[in-house]
Amino acid sequence: MRPWPTELRFSKSDKALVARFDNEAEFSIPFETLRVESPSAEVQGHSPDQKVTVTGKENVLVTGAEPVGRYAVRLIFDDGHDSGLFTWDYLYALGEASR
Repeated sequence: MRPWPTELRFSKSDKALVARFDNEAEFSIPFETLRVESPSAEVQGHSPDQKVTVTGKENVLVTGAEPVGRYAVRLIFDDGHDSGLFTWDYLYALGEASR
């Protein structure tokens, strides 16, 4: 069974998203990681060879979050980026990679 989020908390002081899941996993994912690994086509492209390397986002903040159905959240960053849909599976994978 897939891990399901039980809490998403945004910490401006730590510049990180704290994500807790129902399998006891807890991750602190830096806002910078969320921005540079955004699942948007703008960052990921339409194929692996089109992925863009985003730089200069060390101080980026998340200014908002909107649920997308029951499967994802759309994050809004202070640099204007807001087109990536972060599925629960993708957030979990980013959390695992951030450890």
